[in-house]
This record gives sequence, structure tokens and C-alpha cells, in this order.
Amino acid sequence: MSKRKKRRLKKRRIFGLIIIIALLFLLAITVFNKKEPQKKAKSIIPKIKQEEKVETAKLSMVMVGDALLHGSVYRDAYKDGKYDFSHQLEFIKPIIKNYDLAFYNQETILGGTELGLSDYPTFNSPWEFGDNMLDAGFNIVNLATNHTMDRGEKAIIKSCEYWNPKKKDILFAGSYCSFEDQNEIKIFEKNGIKYTMLSYTYGTNGIPVPKGKEYLVNLYSDEQAKKDIEKVRDKVDLLLISMHWGIEYQTEPTAEQKREAEYLSNLGADIIIGTHPHIIEPVTYINDTLVIYSLGNFISAQSTNSDYNTMVELMTSVDIVKETKGNKSTLKLENLNNELLYNYYTKGSGRWYNFKVVPFSQMNTNYNSDYKRLYDKYSKVVKLYDENIPVKEAA
Repeated sequence: MSKRKKRRLKKRRIFGLIIIIALLFLLAITVFNKKEPQKKAKSIIPKIKQEEKVETAKLSMVMVGDALLHGSVYRDAYKDGKYDFSHQLEFIKPIIKNYDLAFYNQETILGGTELGLSDYPTFNSPWEFGDNMLDAGFNIVNLATNHTMDRGEKAIIKSCEYWNPKKKDILFAGSYCSFEDQNEIKIFEKNGIKYTMLSYTYGTNGIPVPKGKEYLVNLYSDEQAKKDIEKVRDKVDLLLISMHWGIEYQTEPTAEQKREAEYLSNLGADIIIGTHPHIIEPVTYINDTLVIYSLGNFISAQSTNSDYNTMVELMTSVDIVKETKGNKSTLKLENLNNELLYNYYTKGSGRWYNFKVVPFSQMNTNYNSDYKRLYDKYSKVVKLYDENIPVKEAA
């Protein structure tokens, strides 16, 4: 083979090798550049956990004590052939109207004039007093007291007629005219807060409750209270318990009052409202339960036993705040305040008249020349267990 042919063959081989290398190079590029399925890019921005919104609902509440309607009180209200107690409440009504909820204790039964009014020791009082209290803004009423049975079943039937829920859209508890009514615990709602009240009395001054008619008045027992509370506790946000208990004219609550208060607190009571002693007893907290051992009288003609103790009374107010986050709700009591009231009346010409409930913030020497000393004395009773319990200043 000539040298020329050898050179040509060599060139062809080199050219072929170059082509093969180029093809292999192109193939390699194609393989390496083949696109893989695109993966979802991960966000480098951290997710911010959104806070659950807290919703707040609120109720304001005020509480006063015993409406103990002696003959002098309702005779003072009688004018032009009818009973009108509005002048006795003229200082109270503007205050009560500011609250969503307002409690008082109807110590004497409202059996009405048709039955015949009566004084101590077996009371019966005019319906018109209830009208004036409702007009003043009261909408929660206790009916279980030691005087509920004073005039027997017939007076309670007249009381049921007056407090008929079809006629009066208010919360009352403690005395009924059937087991059906007694067992139906009324639940109310305002401002998004559900509430109810259970009411009990320690007894009925020895007057027996007819057998088979135990619905006429709620007598207290630990077992009954537990049963009632378990029936309603998970259905309401606010549970009020009215307790007619204790010993008359005793500033310090009894050991039994303290035991019952702790027992009811442990069962879930939010506010325990004490009545019956006719004088002020301390305000305190047990766990998260507000306990008012005794509000004293609200209005009466009860002669003072010692240093105006049955004439100086208590008005307690508090805000009920419900906070809801998701499916969980909590209840708090805030802005507790107490104000002393004075049950003023004039004595003269063999009668008592010009009855008026006067807040100490509006007191002057015309009502009692020694009112500042009385304020100092009885505000200490309110604060007996806790110096931080607030009492509104006297005028």
C-alpha cells in the first residue's frame, strides 16, 4: 500500500474516531441534562401560628338584702287608697337601673291585700311592694326564707300567682306551687352569659311544710344542693346560690355557714348570697367563689338591737366576665365593690314613717348625726376576713 493510501486511511480513522467521540459527548450531555420531575419548592418562610380570638362577654350585678315588711313600712306606703313604695326607694332606683342583674331577698311573702296583710310574727305583704322593686330594676328574687310558711299554703298560692313567669320575665327561686315548677330550674341569658339561681332556707320557724307539698319552700340539705347543682352546672356560665342561713344579729358567720359555703364552692357555685341574720356579715372569697355571708336588712322597721346594727345594710356589686377561646370558656368576677346603706325612718306621734333607703355615699347628719362613725364600724365588718375587700366611701 502506497504511502498516500496509508495517510488517507489514517485520516479516515481519526475522523471516524472524532465523530464517535462527538456523538458520545452529545449523548452524555443529553443524559445529564435530562429534566427530572419538578419537586415542589419548600417555603423558607416559617408558618406563623394564628392566635385564636378571645371573645369577651360581661354582666354587671348588684345585690341587696332582706325586704322585711313590717306594718309600719307598708302603712307608710299607703296613700289615696293604694300602696306605693316608690318614695322609700328614691335613692336606690337610679343606682339599680345601672346594672344588668339585681338581686333582693323577699323576706316576707307577697300574699297580697286580698288575703289580709299582717305583721310580725306571721307576715303577709302587699303585691305592690314587688311592683315597686321590679320597677326599680330588680330582676332576681329569693323566695325561700324562714317566713315563707307564715300564712300557710294559701299565701304561697297567692305568691305564685304574683310571681307567675308568664307575667313576669324575671328569675325567682325558692318557693313554688308544684313539684313540676320546683324541678324546672329556670335558665336565663343576657349579653351572651347564661345564668340561674338556686335558693334554700335553713327552716320555717317551726311551721311544718305539709307532707307531699315540699315544693312550697326549698329547705336546705347538702344532698339536695348537690343534686340541684349537678343538674344545672354544665348548662350555665354563672351559678348563683341564695342561702337563708346563720344566726340573727351575729356579725360572725357560724361554723355551719362556713362549712356550707366551702361545700357549695367545691360543687361549683360562683356567688353565694347570704341573708337572714338581719345585720351585716363579712364578704370574702372561698376558692374562686364570692361569698357574701349576710347583706343584712334592705328595708324594715326592725328596732336596732345594738348601735343601729339592723339599720346599717350592705349593697354588693360585681362584674361577671366570660372569656371564650375556641371551645373553652372561663368566668371571672371583677370590680367587686360594697356600699353601706342606711334604713332611715322617722319616729313620732306613736308611729314610724318616712321610710327611706339611703346609700352612705349620700348620707348626711339629717339621717344620722353619727353616720361617719357607723361607716367606720360596719365597713370593718365587711372587711373582717380580707382588708382588700373594697367598701365605697361615705359622704
